[in-house]
Amino acid sequence: MDVFLRPLIEELNELWENGIDTRDASNDKKVFKMRAALLSTVNDFPARSSLSGWSGQGYKACPTCNENTPSMRVIGKTAYFGHRRFLPSTHRWRSNLDFDGRTDRKCPPRRFSSVDIMDQLRRVKTTIPGKHPNYGGVKRKRGDDELNWRKKSIFYELPYWAEIELKHNLDVMHIEKNICDSLLGTLMGDPHKSKDTDNARRDLQNLGIRSELHLYEDGNKLMKPAAEYTFSEANRRKFCRFVRSVKFPDGFAANLWKNVAQNDSRIVGLKSHDCHVIMQRLLPVGCRSLVNKTISSTIIELCTFFNQFCARTVNVTDMVKAQDQLVIILCKLERIFPPAFFDIMIHLVLHLPEEAILGGPVFMRWMYPFERYLKRLKDYVRNAAKPEGSISEGYVVDEALTFCSRYFDDIETRFNRPDRNDDGIHRTRRLFVFESQCKPMGKQSQVYVEKNMRDRAEFYILNNSPEIETYLNQHKQELQLRGCLNPDKAHRNEFADWFFEKIYAMNRVHAPEVTHELLSLASKSNVFVSSYPACIVNGVRFVTHARDVRLKTQNSGVSVPGTENEMFYGQLQEILEFSYLNDFSVVLFKCKWFRCDSRRMVTENNITSINITSESYKDDQFILASQAQQVFYVEDPSRGPNWRVIQHVNHRSIWDITEDGMSDIDLLQDNSSSNFMLFVDLGNLPQINLQRNDGDVIPIVQPFTAVSQHVYETVSFLNDDDEEDVSEEDDETVEESADEETDEGNDAVDTEEDDDDHSYHTSDSD
Repeated sequence: MDVFLRPLIEELNELWENGIDTRDASNDKKVFKMRAALLSTVNDFPARSSLSGWSGQGYKACPTCNENTPSMRVIGKTAYFGHRRFLPSTHRWRSNLDFDGRTDRKCPPRRFSSVDIMDQLRRVKTTIPGKHPNYGGVKRKRGDDELNWRKKSIFYELPYWAEIELKHNLDVMHIEKNICDSLLGTLMGDPHKSKDTDNARRDLQNLGIRSELHLYEDGNKLMKPAAEYTFSEANRRKFCRFVRSVKFPDGFAANLWKNVAQNDSRIVGLKSHDCHVIMQRLLPVGCRSLVNKTISSTIIELCTFFNQFCARTVNVTDMVKAQDQLVIILCKLERIFPPAFFDIMIHLVLHLPEEAILGGPVFMRWMYPFERYLKRLKDYVRNAAKPEGSISEGYVVDEALTFCSRYFDDIETRFNRPDRNDDGIHRTRRLFVFESQCKPMGKQSQVYVEKNMRDRAEFYILNNSPEIETYLNQHKQELQLRGCLNPDKAHRNEFADWFFEKIYAMNRVHAPEVTHELLSLASKSNVFVSSYPACIVNGVRFVTHARDVRLKTQNSGVSVPGTENEMFYGQLQEILEFSYLNDFSVVLFKCKWFRCDSRRMVTENNITSINITSESYKDDQFILASQAQQVFYVEDPSRGPNWRVIQHVNHRSIWDITEDGMSDIDLLQDNSSSNFMLFVDLGNLPQINLQRNDGDVIPIVQPFTAVSQHVYETVSFLNDDDEEDVSEEDDETVEESADEETDEGNDAVDTEEDDDDHSYHTSDSD
């Protein structure tokens, strides 16, 4: 790896020490010295090990916890278990024996400074990698003083590298995907991805905890009780049908119904972004009614953290609180799932808030853009026997075409091609309501609007025009002087005619404040309006509900903020364009609004559910197209068929920037992490029976005597107290021994997988 990085390091040193002459784009005659520095790297976890020199395997795999990584040995693998050490020393959970059968009095891992890291690197020996005759033809084992360091990274040749706090970013994309796969595989009972394996149950028996989940003998078979943290067969099918029913807005995510098996028994083939959507949007909603409330609330808390952490705007205060709350969440997960569930990806979540404070919002530091670019490079391969040459040729051709396309003004290229949901260029208007425009889609139809409906629409347009607020207040004062009994109703019914007469009277005397736009607004709209089935507004696609039900996407959900920052939710029924004089027009959305009172809209664990059968504001259904915010609705299995969960949409290419660009809140960037209030229940640790009470057991179909040696196998622990007494193995030796144990277990046990997915492999799925 260092051989390939050598040219990069030399160029970075040159840029830092001497700089390079660069011409100023704003002044062609000015040349300045440009200097550059490498701030951090973005890579996946295995590549991080190669770049940093710290091995991501073994008992000390965590690069942040360093030599104090909480870990333990379980059958066939290393589990990163024991997060109680991060709790305060007087916390009552430290004395609880339900976690691993022991109390935990260890101190939290200390923070290693740059001086400490350099001291560790001085003890690392310069060796020849791989198997070498100098080491007897085998890999050299690292000494105890070398910890998990394989080498000193070549980046330390940069003079400033040792002082950088965040050198290598954790790969949030793959961390979230692996956690989603583990959670979903365990909940669904997937035989290939579940962490609730037979060896995981033997670990519980070796630790002497959760006796209700231990394997037991039934004749010549070994039986595995069904756990509370797994779905029953009926609930598994319910969850699959729930995922199949979800429809996302255009461009939001892939159609997940393609990943659901035909018999609604499995969810397969999930990509990284699919796991991102399931983790933050679907899993918290789908699991609420399918598992124990204590288990579901813990899963929801973890998913809420990812929602908060992946927000565009990251509040430092939120991340500081999340750092403490994540410890509670991981401890609750340790109380629920077996130790084998906790791989290194689960543990790394604990360090994500600190990285957000140091490095900013995660969308600037994750792997999604790089993975997309790697997919593009792979598409260059035409000759599978020569992939490197194919990529090189394809890249050169693409660069040449890109250079030439910059000189083509009348040809569509990647630089001038409009976006998929581009709404075009609108003419600037002085009146706010005339800025409510859209790019219509579909067949246009002329609709006659009844006078009552047109009057309500025109009053809404006038009432939402800030430029005529003076006339609105003047008319209200005249109604009060007149002694009107119901001034609000009279204002709605009479203001349009009063405003028409007022503006035309001013126009006859050539008042300077009467413009063409103001005169057109006062003249009322045409009795015929244009109706469209779909449109694009501010880069967002909206579709009427009548058309939306026939599509695979959902673009009819709308929301709008009220005058007191309350939110109103509904469905788009019609898209109407009202025409005025002088070619002016206003686009209105006619919506069906749902009741938002406390009985029909309930928020629990940051999940807001609304009853869609109750309608309100039947006389006030219009909003300006420019005021609409898009939402989508998913079924709420925990409340019934008439309830939907509200999901807000934050489009990737759309940013909400204030006019002054300033804020009093300590923000690291612009949806906000404060929108997701991560609240963790700090009450007593729940005493739950983790055996499912439906009487379901899973036969492993093997003689009990063939596995009895594994059932009573001794598990080795690694902690601060007995670390000196245990001879630590090299990472490669640990992995080889784990493979040998798994192979021996597989040789001794014959496994079967029934057609109904009730049987499990005895070896760990890792």
